[in-house]
Amino acid sequence: MSYEKVAEVKNNLIIGTKQTIKAMKNGEVHEVIVAEDADQHITSKVSRLAKEMNIPCFTVDSMKRLGKACGIDVGTATVAIKQ
Repeated sequence: MSYEKVAEVKNNLIIGTKQTIKAMKNGEVHEVIVAEDADQHITSKVSRLAKEMNIPCFTVDSMKRLGKACGIDVGTATVAIKQ
């Protein structure tokens, strides 16, 4: 489900952990998607902040597939969908 959703809203994506955290703090994020196979040390910050800010946080199984859904050639640990 989330891969398809990401592919549908390519123009409203924030790709990458640092950019996702920044956008969340600025109130620009509708929901967050985190790859399960990413480093937990990195993704736990995003998941924790999403929970604190009551932003829906979904998981997918693969960084590579998440990156592909975003239209990039590399994997990504986190993606945010803008409001």
